[in-house]
Amino acid sequence: MRAKEIRERSNEELLSMERQMAETLFQHRLKNSTNQLTDNSQIRKVKRDLARVKTIIHERGLQS
Repeated sequence: MRAKEIRERSNEELLSMERQMAETLFQHRLKNSTNQLTDNSQIRKVKRDLARVKTIIHERGLQS
């Protein structure tokens, strides 16, 4: 997901996306530790998207 797409979303949507991505990251890490995750790059992708969402949430918090 690109930062431009994330910026177009509302604050409520960003907060729900953050919670969802954190849960997804946890699930991927759990599957990876039990050798059930087939594509390890998913962890990296979710981590980066989560960081993008958190950055934009933080930026909006500083503007207010």
